[in-house]
Amino acid sequence: MKKVNQAALLIALAFSANVVLADIDLKSKDEVAGTWKLQSTKNTSSEKEAALPREDTWVFKDGKLTILHIPREGKYYDQPPVNYDVEEGKLKVSQVGSSRLDFFSLVEKSENKMILKGKFGGFFYFEKK
Repeated sequence: MKKVNQAALLIALAFSANVVLADIDLKSKDEVAGTWKLQSTKNTSSEKEAALPREDTWVFKDGKLTILHIPREGKYYDQPPVNYDVEEGKLKVSQVGSSRLDFFSLVEKSENKMILKGKFGGFFYFEKK
């Protein structure tokens, strides 16, 4: 019986330690439209380490996403525009040169800030430009 109580306590602690951010269903592409500076990324919302600083800017316009000012080996480049859409409340983004898609959930959005969660759980923190 003692082992059952310990297991129940561990499970309860595990659930209470995690911060749960509920996804917000997107209704249209217009909800993310505009120019967003990617401030940082984190692997999880409850990650204790500092977020990874970013320098790129995401431009959502007319069903196209263009990522600008991407640092690579001491230089910067711009990604060609790819299609994006909203499907089942999620942001669906084409990958450059591939038929694959990336899916993002909207976690939080205000007039000047937005948080997206990638399909594998990474969090993207944006500020409106």
